[in-house]
Amino acid sequence: LQLWNNYFHLAVAFITQDSLQLENFSHAKYNKIQNKYGDMRRLIGFAIRDMWYKLGQNKICFIPGMVGPILEMTLIPEVELRKATIPIFFDMMLCEYQRTGEFKKFENEIILKLDHEVEGGRGDEHYMQLFESILTECACQYPGIFNLVESFVSLVKGLLAKLLDYRTVMNDESKDNRMSCTVNLL
Repeated sequence: LQLWNNYFHLAVAFITQDSLQLENFSHAKYNKIQNKYGDMRRLIGFAIRDMWYKLGQNKICFIPGMVGPILEMTLIPEVELRKATIPIFFDMMLCEYQRTGEFKKFENEIILKLDHEVEGGRGDEHYMQLFESILTECACQYPGIFNLVESFVSLVKGLLAKLLDYRTVMNDESKDNRMSCTVNLL
């Protein structure tokens, strides 16, 4: 358990390090790195995804502990990485649901961590749309859990929209806008 926990945390720390956030570089530097090395974040993200699915029945040992690191990884603004790793959330929900009949630990953890990540500057509208479409698509295959997943996605989407609004308005000059946004978030 400790070995796999270390592996996942190390891999997430690697792909979230500042020096690999290619979108922060100039266009010329981005192209040079992309041509020479490719996007290493995608490669490691795919390895994390593959290892997650190989854990089998042991996945439950990593819920809710790995929710935050996986969330941090999925918030990286790289579309293919997001598409490949957001389904891990559904798998986490399904694992907890099959064990307990609900996924409250997962839900509480993702809400807590989402607030922290968005406040730190991560997340965007595109992420919100991908999150909704991918989890809804995954849930379609499991009618017994579909309504719970749909409610969860709606909750997270609403929270994320409010957090993104709050982050945007914090730089606003108008105290009324900031106060209104704060009240909506609360």
